Amino acid sequence: MTANGPVVVGVDGSERSWWAAAWATGEADLRGAKRVRAVAVTEDPLHDDEAWESTGPVVDQLAVRYPNLDISLDVVHGHPADVLCHLSTDAQLVVVGSRGRSTLSATLLGSVSAQVATHAHCPVVVVKDHHDSGPVVVGLDNSPYSRSALEFAYAAASRYDSELVAVQVWADVEYAPVVPRMEDELIDLRDEALRGLAEQLAGWAESYPNVAVRNVAQRGHPVAELAAAADEARLLVVGHRGRGGFTGLLLGSVAAGVLHHARSPVAVVR
Repeated sequence: MTANGPVVVGVDGSERSWWAAAWATGEADLRGAKRVRAVAVTEDPLHDDEAWESTGPVVDQLAVRYPNLDISLDVVHGHPADVLCHLSTDAQLVVVGSRGRSTLSATLLGSVSAQVATHAHCPVVVVKDHHDSGPVVVGLDNSPYSRSALEFAYAAASRYDSELVAVQVWADVEYAPVVPRMEDELIDLRDEALRGLAEQLAGWAESYPNVAVRNVAQRGHPVAELAAAADEARLLVVGHRGRGGFTGLLLGSVAAGVLHHARSPVAVVR
């Protein structure tokens, strides 16, 4: 990852990739990035002309809308996930659509988005739909990986002038479902999760005094609760390979789950 590198966005001519390109360009503008690199990947050179024709118009439109940005389009040969992961080495952010529907063989299907989000060297944002308002939601789990996600989320909330919602999802794994917890035990578990949130958030207010923060400790399944919390969010942020006290929150399977179920853009931060 390069802090001053370009914002890279995968395009394939589908409607979802157009949304991703528009989101990526708006984000680049807010970040003060100098360059947006749109990349169409084909596995067959015979599809190159189709790639240029189907992706060129959106790049031209965005260049008119954002004249301060250097917006370029490249048609590259290879596998989409491999190419985008390679480009992520020098990028500050990679953006992909969630499910491309173009006729190109290199269409950015959900499997490709998940591969890029898992293996890229910089943060990845997968765009399915997006709002121009709403909070930034971040999933935390007391792991070291949460810190990178939290830093990314704070910076985004500051750029958007949005509220930050910090969510810690906890599951009751000690008792069998047929032996429910007593109410006071559930309160204790929720308080423990809230204390974990407070510890992880300590000190960040000094760096981001303009960001209002709301803490949410929620019992349930991480994927379902994070997707629900981000239903009207501007961005959902999750870490990658978390292994904290509330195990399972930010593991790859959960990141993949929210990529599939969340309606908001999802940022996966290594």
